Amino acid sequence: MNEIDYKDFWIQILKKIEPRVKMAHFVTWFQDTAVLEVKDGMMIVGVPNVYAKGWLENKLNGELITSIKEVDPTVNKVVFEVHPNLGLADDHRGVDIKSLTASDKPRKVRGKQEVRLAEGVSSKCLNPKYTLKSFVVGQDNRLAHAACMAVSASPGSSYNPLFVYGGVGLGKTHLLQATGNDILRNFPDKVVVYATSEKFTNEIIEAIGKRSAKTFKDRYRNVDCLIIDDIQFLANKEMTQVEFFHTFNELYDNGKQIIISSDKAPKELKGLEQRLISRFEMGMIVDVQFPDFETRLAILQAKCREHQVLIAPDVLEFVAYNVRNSIRELEGVLLQAIAQAELEKSTPTIRSVARIVKKLNKYDALAGYDEKGDDRAVARSPKDVLSIVAGYYKIPHDELIGLDRHKGVMRPRQIAMYLIRQELKHSFEEIGNLFSGRNHTTVMHAVDKVVKDLRKDSLVLRDVNSLKQEMGL
Repeated sequence: MNEIDYKDFWIQILKKIEPRVKMAHFVTWFQDTAVLEVKDGMMIVGVPNVYAKGWLENKLNGELITSIKEVDPTVNKVVFEVHPNLGLADDHRGVDIKSLTASDKPRKVRGKQEVRLAEGVSSKCLNPKYTLKSFVVGQDNRLAHAACMAVSASPGSSYNPLFVYGGVGLGKTHLLQATGNDILRNFPDKVVVYATSEKFTNEIIEAIGKRSAKTFKDRYRNVDCLIIDDIQFLANKEMTQVEFFHTFNELYDNGKQIIISSDKAPKELKGLEQRLISRFEMGMIVDVQFPDFETRLAILQAKCREHQVLIAPDVLEFVAYNVRNSIRELEGVLLQAIAQAELEKSTPTIRSVARIVKKLNKYDALAGYDEKGDDRAVARSPKDVLSIVAGYYKIPHDELIGLDRHKGVMRPRQIAMYLIRQELKHSFEEIGNLFSGRNHTTVMHAVDKVVKDLRKDSLVLRDVNSLKQEMGL
């Protein structure tokens, strides 16, 4: 069988397995798995991480063998191999489990995403742009994403509570809000409440002040999913912790889903009651780490698609390589670059983006960038201009100054002539000699054309402004 046949074969097996296991387990542990080979009665199944391998070997092996034999009776042994690329953008072998479990009937998220709890008490509104589908999955957040998918498919089931922890700006809030949004898509009638721990505390204080504590408690404990972000901020707030403890127990005992995020694992939290920490540890604990270079680059590409902008691949690679603190910082650099480009009618370049990165982060050095270029005028000669223009448009230097007149080189050549004339004040005759001995009238025509295009063509204006930045102007 080829790769396509293996995928169809695996989907047939998965459809047999689905009714035999809990939905949360099915969504989490079979996500991005694939049949790699079937030979001599043995099937090799690829899994994305060691967690999936261990679970499938120890917990679901029996159900898997039974389902396989219903599709192919000749298979009598299954071997699991970890292939970390399964499910990533450049590896299409893994099966998207959510697409198998999705209903054929289209579902919509109801317009009222802010849930009223009591008079004057409301949850923070879920941001509809956060979805699990839009979350860029990499090696460092794959398990957390899979757990959130499982919860959204079957809230209140196996992974309850779900505790997501990790450093600042790594995507925890995206995951929490996305899970809430996906629960509403899958179960439109469920009540989902999202709140930060600060918001939760303030609502308790307000309810006590209005002597409506009982109403607040009754309302808060009648939700289907409670999502609390940044639980670490409940530290040393005894009254809030007591209320949250009883709310937690009430929801958990009634099979309601609880999702919590923190900057640390439960056992590392200080200032929280031990009885709360022990309840956090009852369910699924997953961490979100800073993504690797490939995932950071994929995040930048996804943001460019979201904002409908085109940025050169080498510029995105430069940002992905040099921004090393948080996803929030990564997006911040990109958004500033886009805003600056729109304001200046230019396109982001490594030079312009490097200035943003240096300003925001004060890194000592940036890979792939010559910082000395910012301290002097880069384009001091026609040779400098030709080098910058050739690099910007990614065309060979010889083609730029040559006699070839194909469309891809004409505009860069005319712009190069314009810049040498306008910025370096060379004569038309001197410029013509630089470009394979062209007549001075040809250069005049090229310069005049660029001047006219600058008034009516936004793309020419963008390129000229960007090139001037590269020239240090």
